[in-house]
Amino acid sequence: MKKILIFSLAYYPHTVSGAEAAIREITDRIDDIEFHMVTLRYNNQLPKTEKIGNVLIHRIGLVTKNPNTQDLGKLPLDLNKPLYQFLAPIKGIMLNRKYKYDAIWSMMAHSAGVPAVIYKMLSPKTKFALTLQEGDPTDYIEKTMKPLGFLFTNAFIKADVVQVISNHLGNWARRQGTKEENIELVHNGANPKSLNPDAQAADLDKLKQKFNKQAADIFLVNTARLAHQKANDNTIQALAKLPNNIKLLLVGDGDQKELLKNLAKKLKLEDRVIFAGRVDRSEISKYRQISDIFVCPSRSEGLGNAFLSAMALRLPVVATREGGLSEFIFDQKTAWVVDKNSPDQIVKAVKNILANPDKVKIISDTAHQMVVKEYNWDLVAKNMRDKVFSKII
Repeated sequence: MKKILIFSLAYYPHTVSGAEAAIREITDRIDDIEFHMVTLRYNNQLPKTEKIGNVLIHRIGLVTKNPNTQDLGKLPLDLNKPLYQFLAPIKGIMLNRKYKYDAIWSMMAHSAGVPAVIYKMLSPKTKFALTLQEGDPTDYIEKTMKPLGFLFTNAFIKADVVQVISNHLGNWARRQGTKEENIELVHNGANPKSLNPDAQAADLDKLKQKFNKQAADIFLVNTARLAHQKANDNTIQALAKLPNNIKLLLVGDGDQKELLKNLAKKLKLEDRVIFAGRVDRSEISKYRQISDIFVCPSRSEGLGNAFLSAMALRLPVVATREGGLSEFIFDQKTAWVVDKNSPDQIVKAVKNILANPDKVKIISDTAHQMVVKEYNWDLVAKNMRDKVFSKII
């Protein structure tokens, strides 16, 4: 059986975002390739080696006991990301002596492109796939990666195939020097549990009770990480201009948590902004199911897995068209579009949704059908096997 070594800064069971979820969804559906991964450990309670799904995990890096999200940005754990760039390829080469990998796969240029380039320098015949899933603005990424110079830019050039999850990221690859014939567009998908919700009514009732959701309450929800990019501050500002029965449920964690809590306090919205904290991905669908409107006015997006999962559940979606969102967010067709940094437009969109249930049903049904047809993980995994992995093994 062919073997592929994955480089990814983070993986289950912790710090899981869209990129890590994509790896899991794809690898779980491919049984004729053996996948290994070098990732960061962070927590000394996690084993150094562990199999999760169809991936054998090899963890490296500095550790403490049960760190939270805020701890990851403090010494010593904040040294892990720069150290990973050089420790990961060394670990990979050591593992290769035992496992004899056929190819390597890097998840995102800014976090794992450099390890792949170094690995390829040490093992020139090894083929290399690069996935671009970056959600931050590309000019910001280029600025932050400037100290690594050619090691970063060579990831785009040395990769035998660059998989992009949106045309937006495909254009970035071209600007960075990737040859047209080496670019493959394979979108991300929606959570399969969202496509076929199996939560029992009793489970949903318990969740509503947990957050004290009353019959007249309207829950806005965002299940993306609490990061500046996701613009939850704009949604909180909009909430202050909406009726008191409308509340905001934020599911996830991130470096903006305290800032958002302080903003809610400043606007006297502590009882209307609910911080649910980190939730296992298998449970997130339930949080969407007890909610009424998905609101994420992103400042930038690579594609937007959380949006697709909300659409799969027929939730009305309020979103910008930044980055990869422009490929499936269409105003009054699949979503309600707002400009970035525009709380007043969020207010208007939410009021329009609540006032027009018939229109909501039409738009939500259209979005749902689009996701089922074009953005399901079975199709994504098949395309990855046929269009990406077939070029490197």
